[in-house]
Amino acid sequence: MQDQQHQPQVDLTTQATRTFSRQSAPEYDYTDLPFRQLTNDANMEEYTTETATGEIVRPVKSSATGKIEDYKLVTFTIDDPENPKNWSKLYKWYCTMVVSFTCFVVAFASSVITADIEGPSETFGVSREVSLVVVTVFVVGFGVGPMVFAPASEIVGRRPVYALTLALAVIFVIPCAVSKNIGTLIVCRAIDGIAFSAPMTLVGGTLADLWKNEERGVPMAAFSASPFLGPAIGPLAGGFLADGTNWRWLYWLQLILSFVAWVLITFTVPETYAPALLKKRAQKLRKAEDDPRYVTEAELNPRPFGERMRVLFLRPFQLLFLEPIVLCIAIYMSILYGLLYMFFVAYPIVYQGGKGWSAGSTGLMFIPLAIGVLMSAACAPFINKHYLSLYAKFNGKPPAEMRLIPMMFSCWLIPIGLFIFAWTSYPQLHWFGPAIGGWPVGFGFIFLYNSANNYLVDTYQHQAASALAAKTFLRSIWGASTVLFTEQMYDRMGDQWASSFLAFLALACCAIPFVFYFKGASIRRYSKFAFADEEPNEKV
Repeated sequence: MQDQQHQPQVDLTTQATRTFSRQSAPEYDYTDLPFRQLTNDANMEEYTTETATGEIVRPVKSSATGKIEDYKLVTFTIDDPENPKNWSKLYKWYCTMVVSFTCFVVAFASSVITADIEGPSETFGVSREVSLVVVTVFVVGFGVGPMVFAPASEIVGRRPVYALTLALAVIFVIPCAVSKNIGTLIVCRAIDGIAFSAPMTLVGGTLADLWKNEERGVPMAAFSASPFLGPAIGPLAGGFLADGTNWRWLYWLQLILSFVAWVLITFTVPETYAPALLKKRAQKLRKAEDDPRYVTEAELNPRPFGERMRVLFLRPFQLLFLEPIVLCIAIYMSILYGLLYMFFVAYPIVYQGGKGWSAGSTGLMFIPLAIGVLMSAACAPFINKHYLSLYAKFNGKPPAEMRLIPMMFSCWLIPIGLFIFAWTSYPQLHWFGPAIGGWPVGFGFIFLYNSANNYLVDTYQHQAASALAAKTFLRSIWGASTVLFTEQMYDRMGDQWASSFLAFLALACCAIPFVFYFKGASIRRYSKFAFADEEPNEKV
């Protein structure tokens, strides 16, 4: 890595520094660097290299003293056992499975209560629409929580955020289970949604902490299934539990699973965030060596508090409303996310309302959706292998648009599945038709989800955390809203045309990856925030 002290100062808000371009550091994940915490002239070398001595000695102008002094920037040593990327593969896989299980539990908790929406409605004497608000406020929390927890993890590390938020979530599941009125249930579910959003927000960063880029394909595939498998399994398990007991047991089940996840992630998964680990190491060295020159870049050149808050909370909305790439990808993912939650209402309409089935039997119809999710997760490593093969073709710098290739193929699966679901949902037709329509939808979800995330990361790099936060916010708000009008939409349009409307909407969105594949590079060149490579990438 080149020393940047003699390089012209580069504004990280407008373009990526050459030192950390994909060419010079293709193995590093930009969501894992503390760009949002440090000033524009800060050097990220400390976080991306291992050194023989465990320090980088160079003159640095301190923002605290204004003087140029020889500071010792603390780094990991070569093959440092405290560097999470150097842990044994077995232990890294254990940590990966724990955080993936936690995400599964969170996604499961969001959907399991849809198996018995009538329960709280009858118990508290409220309408079915009011009962559905319990689902809405939980999903809204998914959009609000990341705005706080993502920056918090960059300041104090991943582990404290995991531990505190999951503990809060576990505690507030209890009043949901014993609630005496609908107000208590709604408020506590809202708190649970915000608290449960932390694992969903941090898990991508945790995997970037643990795995090098060339190793990450299979672990990412294992994780990718969790957020979509949870919603598919939730109505299945919840349906049979609601048939045999009552709606309160849906919350007791959440309590058991979330408590197990909290114990595992709090007591068996250590801190993985490199800046937090190096900051703690620097504090120990200053004390042990009695030398104040042992520091980290975060201690030397932090952004002023006001600027940091502006970047953390304003930047996602700037990207959302000023960047067409972020806006269109966020809209596409929002439609898909909303579709997933509409399924929780549409399946009971088709099977319970149309065919007179029980909640448990209706839950079984989500199995093809779950199978589709698992099959696409199994294919994800091959997609990653194909992407890595493009490094040779593009001189080690594949353009961000290469991330859209899986999306261009898988986007058609969503409308295909929806059209099958729509026109086989007549009560007199066999149950297999609508059920099998869930398979292509489940199979397409992960490819679309991973492609969208990777495209945003490669396009915005140092702004990746803010771009992903913008997408998550819009996606969660729309997903939360859909459950409130799905029943009315199916009632007015009819089962077949309501599902077809969703299919046409998904079909229209298929244009998005194709537009950006051919025009994305031009858009990035005129963008204030996106990275645009000035050199031709492809070999000639």
